Amino acid sequence: MPPKADINKAGWEQSEFPILCETCLGDNPFIRMSKQEYGRSCGTCARPFTVFRWNPGTGGRFKTTVICQTCAKIKNVCQTCLLDLEYGLPTQVRDTALGLENEAPTSDINREYYAQNMEGKLDGNKSGLDTGRSASAGKEMLKQLARTDPYYKRNRPHVCSFFVKGECKRGSECPYRHEKPADNELAHQNLQDRYHGKNDPVARKIMSAHAESQGLKPPDDVAVTSLFLTSLPPSSTELSIRTHVLKSLPSVEPTQLKSIVHVAKTRCAFVNFKERSIAENAAQAWANGLEIDGERVGIKWGRSRAAVKPAASTSAAVTAS
Repeated sequence: MPPKADINKAGWEQSEFPILCETCLGDNPFIRMSKQEYGRSCGTCARPFTVFRWNPGTGGRFKTTVICQTCAKIKNVCQTCLLDLEYGLPTQVRDTALGLENEAPTSDINREYYAQNMEGKLDGNKSGLDTGRSASAGKEMLKQLARTDPYYKRNRPHVCSFFVKGECKRGSECPYRHEKPADNELAHQNLQDRYHGKNDPVARKIMSAHAESQGLKPPDDVAVTSLFLTSLPPSSTELSIRTHVLKSLPSVEPTQLKSIVHVAKTRCAFVNFKERSIAENAAQAWANGLEIDGERVGIKWGRSRAAVKPAASTSAAVTAS
């Protein structure tokens, strides 16, 4: 008779090989992995799963899987670095560019239940992402930002804590890096935020740099919270513009959109947001343009009032003279 199933392990995950990106797998062709069933709790859904540990290459640090395969398939990410498997980018960059909604729950009560239900729906290695409505402009943005080659620098050993304190005496024999750690925003990342694509400093850096390269550097005047849309289709209306704007920004609530001023004669519109941070996120998401009614429209930042007033006063003075 087969052994009786342990009711306490219902829903726990077993797997034969991890879901990894090429970078985390490493360049060692003779890689060997250790496998431990139910070795730890998943970093996102908190249920036990099969943990794999390996050395990606000579001089690299040992790496391990931190989330279960079901959670990795839901977001189509690597089980170790949590980067997208297709583009090698943070999930926040991918979801923002494609206008994807984050359906995975973040509360401790619902995460395990959601993961167990999704496990039955996922077929093989098929991703749980719904990319059917993603725009071509977003895909073009991801192709520009995608890392095509493995970035093995991520596999380097950790910084030696004794060296930081000035106490390491092992010298060249020390297996850790002898250098000062960077103390900036990028050094403080949260696993949950990286997975769900929220408040990820790495994603913010990538998207802001891309937006600047496309001429969408945020103006110095923080009071500017509007974006200017040009070359709108002749059939566009205020309602259609509002619909496409909200559809392309799933994280933005309708109440966070202050107003839309459509000028049909010149085929342009102002999209006014209530907060500067939301306007910056929109500019980053629309860096390669925004598709409205099948046409791609241009995006510019609105002008500050301080920049407009001097011009108006000058013209008034000329008229008076």
